[in-house]
Amino acid sequence: MGLFDFLTGTKAPPAGVKRQSAAELRKALMDINRKTAPFVVRDGKKEGVDMVAEWRIVDAKWYEIFAKAGIKKVFKVLMKFDEAAGEVRAVDEQWEVEWRAGVPTLTATGSASRGQKWEKSFETVYAFREDGSFGKVYDYAFDTSEIKNPLKAAVLASGWGWRGVAFGKL
Repeated sequence: MGLFDFLTGTKAPPAGVKRQSAAELRKALMDINRKTAPFVVRDGKKEGVDMVAEWRIVDAKWYEIFAKAGIKKVFKVLMKFDEAAGEVRAVDEQWEVEWRAGVPTLTATGSASRGQKWEKSFETVYAFREDGSFGKVYDYAFDTSEIKNPLKAAVLASGWGWRGVAFGKL
């Protein structure tokens, strides 16, 4: 591993952990999925990668929750398996989201980023409500580690390394 790996979140697999096959790694990543999680891990063929983890912002069950919470960002982790090096190469993508009548719309005028992203942001709004009472209107929280930490843990437990890619191709 390199000198600046801490900047990209790169981690070597733990010593003594036998590397699993790519199929077993894929299964370990898919096992992260659960109905209560606000993100999903899925096949990445559509994006030209092995796996993708992303917020469930376009899932009908979840977009109302995201809209009410005021979530304004779409976050994805694109993963490609490098079997020769025994590592998962990962790049983060993020877009701004605009809500129209409770439905998420990805706007072309919004901002986007690609590389490695670490962000924790939150907002709580207090205001007068329609009934005249004063109180919390909504809470908004965005934390990239909510997706990335379980991914890294599954990859490392499978005996693979995690390489965050900031520039260049996966």
